[in-house]
Amino acid sequence: MNKKVLLIEDDIQMQKLIVEYLKDYNLDCTAVSHPKEALKILKEKNFSIIILDLMLPEMDGFDLFKQIKKICNTPIVISSARADIGNKIHGFELGADDYLAKPYEPRELVLRIEYILKKTFNNIHKISDFTIDKINKEVYLEDYPIDLTKIEYEIFLFLCENLNKVSSRQQIINATSLNEDTKNRTIDMHISNIRQKIGDDSKFPKYIKSIWGIGYKLVG
Repeated sequence: MNKKVLLIEDDIQMQKLIVEYLKDYNLDCTAVSHPKEALKILKEKNFSIIILDLMLPEMDGFDLFKQIKKICNTPIVISSARADIGNKIHGFELGADDYLAKPYEPRELVLRIEYILKKTFNNIHKISDFTIDKINKEVYLEDYPIDLTKIEYEIFLFLCENLNKVSSRQQIINATSLNEDTKNRTIDMHISNIRQKIGDDSKFPKYIKSIWGIGYKLVG
């Protein structure tokens, strides 16, 4: 997965400076000037990290921050001339991963991005043909996103963590947020849905194999 940066900054000169600088460090940076542009693109594309200015047209940066978090859990670095401690505290209380007061050297921004991405990518795992992003709870099959429900994600993650091992239905129930009295057929239904979403044929499965009388295992 490429390291993609979304820069939300209405100063066009600073936009160009940051985009060009990040390119030298193999960071693919997309820049937008308006909060509406940012929200639209975040609904369409995935990014590794977001650089957010607070002083934006029509919407305060903190309000935009809250809207972004409703769409995704991508790490956010606040980049702002509001350098006072009150704004910094508010930013971190909202969940900012870092707060960089303007003016700053572009190299400092790169270092902070790299540090956050290093932590984030420690939670991204490649298993078989799948990439699992544990931060955002997303699954990709050969870089294509798989739209799993919360329970489907939990089941699939458990199978991945026990790759090539047989997992009983009871183990799956215990490892997820399913109720203890969940019926076996409910597990089978979730597995069937996961198979359909990853293009796995139940009769000739490539990934999730049924183990008669016991449960399932993910092979890879």
